[in-house]
Amino acid sequence: MTRTRVHNLLVSADGFAAGTHVTHETPFGGAEALIPFFDGRVIHGIGGLTGPVSADHAFFSMWGQGIGAEIMGRRKFGPQAGAWPDDGWRGWWGDAPPFETPVFVLTHYPHDTISFDNGTAIRFIDAAPADALRIATEAAGGLDVRLGGGPTTVNAFLRADLVDVMHVVVVPIVLGSGVRLWDGLGGLEERFSVESVTTASGLTHQLWNRRPRA
Repeated sequence: MTRTRVHNLLVSADGFAAGTHVTHETPFGGAEALIPFFDGRVIHGIGGLTGPVSADHAFFSMWGQGIGAEIMGRRKFGPQAGAWPDDGWRGWWGDAPPFETPVFVLTHYPHDTISFDNGTAIRFIDAAPADALRIATEAAGGLDVRLGGGPTTVNAFLRADLVDVMHVVVVPIVLGSGVRLWDGLGGLEERFSVESVTTASGLTHQLWNRRPRA
């Protein structure tokens, strides 16, 4: 059964998971202080990592395991607003995005599919969470669907009760402003079993697994 999974979602101690002023130069919109706590080298597994493997590495490496498609919000793809400009923008990741699967960007504006040599194909869809998940599930070929963020998109899928597994990383910093993950989700924990592990780095990895639906 295909599951909807969230991985490596960094959240400050005061609940912010992104900034509000995304530009080409500041893709995290003012929440850049979160990023040094993430080791992106291990998102495709820890096999090529030299030196000791930490607990943080192990948690972060779950990102790509068993994933057949990704859904992301528009701000994760780029800083543009409104109708898409003809600016040649292909995302933040250069010529080899790490996804290597179909990716579905949620947007109200049409945009041609962007394909890359490594198997990544970025498609743009105007769809509510349930419809987007149906489309991505079909493309995933029996594997799981990763919900890539940002926090507004994850929040919308949580409100619609469409998330099965969630890996949240609580970072020991206070941002003071930005985009919150948990707004409007009071009582969410009642739907999930939650396990927390704090590592030597000070990160707290929370694993949220959806309880069986009635």
